[in-house]
Amino acid sequence: MNQAIEIIIAPDGQSHIETHGFTGDSCRTASRFLEQALGKATSEQLKSEFHQHASENEHLQEGH
Repeated sequence: MNQAIEIIIAPDGQSHIETHGFTGDSCRTASRFLEQALGKATSEQLKSEFHQHASENEHLQEGH
């Protein structure tokens, strides 16, 4: 799966960062610079991919 970082800015100025294709804590590492540039985070919602280890994800991809 390709990795991507999506930045959504609402009409009221609120911003939202969403990562795709990352496993474990790598999503936080990849988006850290954007979070720092945009300011203080007010909330965080973790996806199921956050709880996966990279090796588990690689194993699933090899099974195709």
